[in-house]
Amino acid sequence: MKTYTIAVLPGDGIGPEVTAEGERVLQAAGQRFGITFTLSHFPVGAAGVAAAGDPLPEETRAAVRRANAVLLGAVGAPGLEHAPRHLKPETGLLALRALLGVYANLRPVTVLAPLVDRSPVKPDRLRGVDVLIVRELTGRDSGGSRAVNTLVYTTPEIERVARVAFEAARRRRRLVTSVDKANVLEVSQLWRDTVTAVGREYPDVRLEHLYVDYAAMRLVSNPAAFDVLLTENMFGDILSDEAAVLVGSLGLLPSASLGAGAGLFEPIHGSAPDIAGRGVANPIGAIASVAMLLRYGLRLPEAADAVEQAIGTVLAAGARTRDIAAAGEPVMGTREMGERIANLVRSAECGVRSEDTPVNSALPTPHSALE
Repeated sequence: MKTYTIAVLPGDGIGPEVTAEGERVLQAAGQRFGITFTLSHFPVGAAGVAAAGDPLPEETRAAVRRANAVLLGAVGAPGLEHAPRHLKPETGLLALRALLGVYANLRPVTVLAPLVDRSPVKPDRLRGVDVLIVRELTGRDSGGSRAVNTLVYTTPEIERVARVAFEAARRRRRLVTSVDKANVLEVSQLWRDTVTAVGREYPDVRLEHLYVDYAAMRLVSNPAAFDVLLTENMFGDILSDEAAVLVGSLGLLPSASLGAGAGLFEPIHGSAPDIAGRGVANPIGAIASVAMLLRYGLRLPEAADAVEQAIGTVLAAGARTRDIAAAGEPVMGTREMGERIANLVRSAECGVRSEDTPVNSALPTPHSALE
């Protein structure tokens, strides 16, 4: 029986609630496929400050170094907005990414048929929307008191994330849309030149370049035209949140941050302290992040397929949390949604489709995949 060590960082706000449901579904997948997941919990963000005076305590650092994958809830809490920089929850998140050496952030945006009417975008524009956003993740944070930000990229940094996008496109619809502002920014000119050069290595994949302002407009006017959307750090942050509007709720969307070692998997929503502890948060983003953990972090495509198909089946049957419920529809809580999805995964009623699993061979193989 395979055994994997997962470092769980529940974080702040609704993080512990949604992460608990992700764990429930992960264990259900383990039961179905004969896999043992050893889950251990560690503080991060505001929880880390409360526990150890550090948003990324040393105990947490040591744990993620040992883990095969890291599952994160969310960070951020009221009362720390004006804290010193070294105590801000977000500082812990940046340090976590640096520690893991992750550089490619993958955010899939797929509009599911049962939820097409939950988006403010007209339904006819949402047919066939299935976008994978590949965002360069390293960024730079040198601290200091000056309010000056410098966007810096080197050719190798652009090349490695571009290859992630092109490899992903080969397993999808063979189109990469690279987003930049090359008409204004010198760093975008380097970005465009480098992505173009990498694209020559992939003659079977079509490459197009868009300025970020036009890409933002097209993302809502014709989202089905995109396949893989490749962006630098800041543009990707903005466009991926805009893309969340297409599916109707931030609570539905997962992400994977990948690099040379253990990957980091988390829903894209924030800590939502206003609803924390009430059991109403949508856990699907966290559960879908577990599917990405299985697929990209541990190379377990059948288990990932089962989780993703269970999510689709539950939604097709009418299960709704508060954020995706229409007027008059019955609403279920965080735990009930998690239990329904876990029960489906465990029951083996969801088939698998491993033949089209989008495992990204451009990424260095995580140490977990070598066991």
